[in-house]
Amino acid sequence: MTAYEPVGDQRAGSDPAPDSEAGPGPDPAPGPGTGPGPAGYDAVVLAGGAARRLGGADKPGLRVGGRALLDRVLAACAGARTTVVVAEPRPTARPVTWAREDPPGGGPLAALAAGLRHTTAEHVLVVSADLPFLAGPTVGRLLSALAAGDADGVLLTDADGRDQPLVAAYRASALRRELAALARHRAGRSAGAADATDTADTPDLTGLPLRRLTGALRLTRLPDAVASFDCDTWDDIATARARIREHGHVLDEWISAAKDELGIDLDVDIKVLLDLARDAAHGVARPAAPLTTFLVGYAAGRAQGGPEAVAEAARKAAALALRWAEEAAAEPAPAPGKPDVAPDATPDTRPDA
Repeated sequence: MTAYEPVGDQRAGSDPAPDSEAGPGPDPAPGPGTGPGPAGYDAVVLAGGAARRLGGADKPGLRVGGRALLDRVLAACAGARTTVVVAEPRPTARPVTWAREDPPGGGPLAALAAGLRHTTAEHVLVVSADLPFLAGPTVGRLLSALAAGDADGVLLTDADGRDQPLVAAYRASALRRELAALARHRAGRSAGAADATDTADTPDLTGLPLRRLTGALRLTRLPDAVASFDCDTWDDIATARARIREHGHVLDEWISAAKDELGIDLDVDIKVLLDLARDAAHGVARPAAPLTTFLVGYAAGRAQGGPEAVAEAARKAAALALRWAEEAAAEPAPAPGKPDVAPDATPDTRPDA
């Protein structure tokens, strides 16, 4: 478990079969968080662990805030050009490339090498699938720090200052170099006896700990107690589920989950919509709030617009709600004992009126 201390606010699809020789295919167009430079970045997500401290539960599929842990991580690296998940294929919120170490369960270094074979970018985000609070801005921070310096990698440290090498951005060339060196060493070869590309294709890294890799890299460290929080135990899962329901987080969490569920990749000004709902509720009637915000979204969708279309539709609806409220405030209240009807209203002459 990674220590966690609360701080301030901060679908089904697959690519080719696991370990396909076709290589990484085209991913969706890069979104927010795309890595530095025109080539962008690739992401490798390690999701094939045994989860022994969870009694062998399907950890990547455990839900926090209504979303599987794996889907939460995939949302954080949505800007990656190619996303490789090292695990057995499963339904995911967006398409990915699947890979698997041979033999399965060979440990994080073997899994990393298997995933790396499907990447082509020089900057690679490497993360585990159990990070409920990893988000796009943190991914961007890691990649920016990597691009700005000359280190081999940039990783997060947790609340206790411990390195978290599976929440990091690395130079792919450095990873391949050191993974090949480890494979040569295990094979009993001298450092220059084999070409790195030969051993990098089928490295024997089964069972080797991550520190064998990170100890040979020049690393920069960024402290982040929240984004580095991982879920190793049921207590960790409970902590994560409790945090997202805290007052300062619940709305953002709900909006993110709803957008993922509905397949919407749209950032909107939440304050504008909340202000509109308030004006509609106070100026018209309480049920007008959800109905009006629905109509605003529908109008923006019909216009095939982005955040600007939502903002414009919300502005028009808010202005209408304000005019409605002003008219209601300007009308004089009926005098005591007088009917609340317009002076030219036609009386009801039905016999049973």
